[in-house]
Amino acid sequence: MPKINGNEIRPGNVLEHDGGLWVAVKANHVKPGKGGAFAQVEMKNLRDGRKLNERFRSEDKVERVRLDQKDQQFLFEADDMLTFMDSETFEQIALPADILGDRRPFLQDGMMVTIEYYGDEALNVTLPQKVTCTVVETEPVVKGQTAANSYKPAILDNGVRIMIPPFIGTDEAIIVNTETFEYSERA
Repeated sequence: MPKINGNEIRPGNVLEHDGGLWVAVKANHVKPGKGGAFAQVEMKNLRDGRKLNERFRSEDKVERVRLDQKDQQFLFEADDMLTFMDSETFEQIALPADILGDRRPFLQDGMMVTIEYYGDEALNVTLPQKVTCTVVETEPVVKGQTAANSYKPAILDNGVRIMIPPFIGTDEAIIVNTETFEYSERA
């Protein structure tokens, strides 16, 4: 594993620190008037989700970890376990449903996802950035409500509530951003 200096830590870097795997969420580089420069890094544990604020001086060495990424297809869910299949080797892996957190409703049958591995351990599942959903319930269009930034609440076919533009009606297919949970465009 390559070692990097404390001042080279960037958001998104995966680090081995205190016997755990941490992803850098924020990195603030500080040059005080007195003393040496340092990086104030907010990190999140990849295994249990704990957060940690750590200060790294430029001469500190940290282990940077590279995760293997594999594209896999979602097959089915059973007993709070999600089963994915490698499209090249056809090997199947079962992961706990809570690995997706609040993005879980956007997982659809047959969807291709990216799973990040550290050795043989699956640490993270990334959904496609945009997913097509259907609006099942929303308010009717009010005539004259044409303000550019006015949105109305809607419930999607997966049970998620989002805000949509007033011109979208019930049973319309829309594309939703899975990172921000916001309306993106018509499908």
